[in-house]
Amino acid sequence: MRHKIVAGNWKMHNDSKETKTLIKGVRKSIKKLSLKNTRVIVAPTFVNLTAGLKKAKKSKVEVIAQNMHQAKSGAFTGEVSASMLKSIGIQTVILGHSERRTLFGETDVILAEKVNAALESGLEIIFCFGELLEDRKSENHFTVVENQLKNALFHLEPIAWVNIVLAYEPVWAIGTGETATPEQAQEMHAFIRDVLAKKYNTVVAENTSILYGGSVKPNNAQEIFSKKDVDGGLIGGASLKVEDFTEIIKAI
Repeated sequence: MRHKIVAGNWKMHNDSKETKTLIKGVRKSIKKLSLKNTRVIVAPTFVNLTAGLKKAKKSKVEVIAQNMHQAKSGAFTGEVSASMLKSIGIQTVILGHSERRTLFGETDVILAEKVNAALESGLEIIFCFGELLEDRKSENHFTVVENQLKNALFHLEPIAWVNIVLAYEPVWAIGTGETATPEQAQEMHAFIRDVLAKKYNTVVAENTSILYGGSVKPNNAQEIFSKKDVDGGLIGGASLKVEDFTEIIKAI
C-alpha cells in the first residue's frame, strides 16, 4: 500500500541520551496530529537502536536501521546482519544511501545482495538512489537512475515490492543547501513510476511510495510534498531538530 512517509535519517549523530530526548520530543509533538495513511520514521545509529525502540514504544514513531551487511554472519568486523536487526525488533532498513555508495564503495551488485538478504529476513527496505551533479549537467540523470533501479532491484518478483519504499536523492542536493525544484522532483518521481510500470505493472508502480531526499526543510516541504508523485521525504539535517522535523511532518 502506498503511504505518505516522513523518515529522518540521523546518520552519525546523537549519543544515547540525545537519541532518547529527540524521540521523546518527536513523539510528543506529533501525538495529536492526524496521521492517516502517514508514517513517521527515524533512523538512529546502530548503538542507539534498542534505546530508540524502547523510547518509541506505543507511539506513532517507527525506529529503523540505517544500513546492514549482506551476509548472514561471518568475519565482518564492525558489521550488522539482517537477523541481528530483526532480533531486537527492527522491521525496516535503509539501503543504498549515497554516502554508503560514495564513501564506502557500495556498488549496485553489493546492494542487490543486501536487498536479497533484507527481504529473506522479512525486513522492509527504504532503497536510496540518485544522480551526481555531473550526471545532471550532462543530462544523463534519467539513465543513471533507471540503471540503479534495474541493477539492484529489477531481479525481484512483483510481490517483493510490497516491502520496498524508494527514496530518490539527487546527490548534488544533499547537505549542499541546493534543492531540486518541486518540478524537478516531480519529473523524476513520475519517470521512476513509469519505469516501474514498464518493468512490472501499474499496480506495483502506483502502490510503491517514492520519497524525495535532498535538503527538505520546513520552508520547502509543503511545496515538494504537494506534487502528485512525491510521497514524502527522507530527511537529513532537518530531522535532528524536533521543531523542524515536526513542521515537515505537518507539511505532508
